[in-house]
Amino acid sequence: MRRAAALALVVLGTVACGAGQQATAPPPATTPAPATSDPGQATPESPTPAPTSTGPPAFSSKVSRVSREQLPYSWRPGCPVHYRDLRLVTLTFWGFDDKPHTGELVVRKTVTDDIETVFEKLYDWRWPIKQMKLVDAFKADDFDSIDANNTSAFNCRQATGSGNWSNHAYGEAIDINPQQNPYVTASGSTAHQNAKKFTERPMKGKGVINPGDKVVKAFAAVGWEWGGYWSGTKDYQHFSKGGG
Repeated sequence: MRRAAALALVVLGTVACGAGQQATAPPPATTPAPATSDPGQATPESPTPAPTSTGPPAFSSKVSRVSREQLPYSWRPGCPVHYRDLRLVTLTFWGFDDKPHTGELVVRKTVTDDIETVFEKLYDWRWPIKQMKLVDAFKADDFDSIDANNTSAFNCRQATGSGNWSNHAYGEAIDINPQQNPYVTASGSTAHQNAKKFTERPMKGKGVINPGDKVVKAFAAVGWEWGGYWSGTKDYQHFSKGGG
């Protein structure tokens, strides 16, 4: 009996001690901060991406062998240079539209370095060229190629007004922007109507070549002479290895 009474008193004391207190939820768990080797050091930021260049591509060129099929009109048996001694130079040039383009020239294999050297300078200067196709695109018709203001090199033909081979037939000559730089007779005339306003020198204009300018000097540096220095007849478009 005494034991039962004692147990009752213990229960009542426990209830009395807990009266008036509200149960509380346990505090939320927190994620510990990641450990660092140096607590005082700031967290490094993500690297900033390098700026992307939006300028025009760099000059490029490629020299490759030429097949007979690539020269259906400009080469034939009896030409002073065999087509196996010619090379196709594919290169970038700066256009009249102020954009880079890819052109093709066929020259003798011995002068490919000259061509690449000069045309890299012209491209870096943003010196403009209208177009650059093989003369075979015009069935090797020199007049039609010139009338289209086409820059070209090899063409197995005779020199204008002569029975001798042109330096073009050896792959050692090039005509550049023939409309802006026409062939002009001693009397001051030209055979191409679209070139008549370009017969005088010096002259300002896009793609025009003048005496002593940087284009003439660039070719002279590799041993090529300019037809604009000829006496009497002037061939402002024409550059050739060693002249002629």
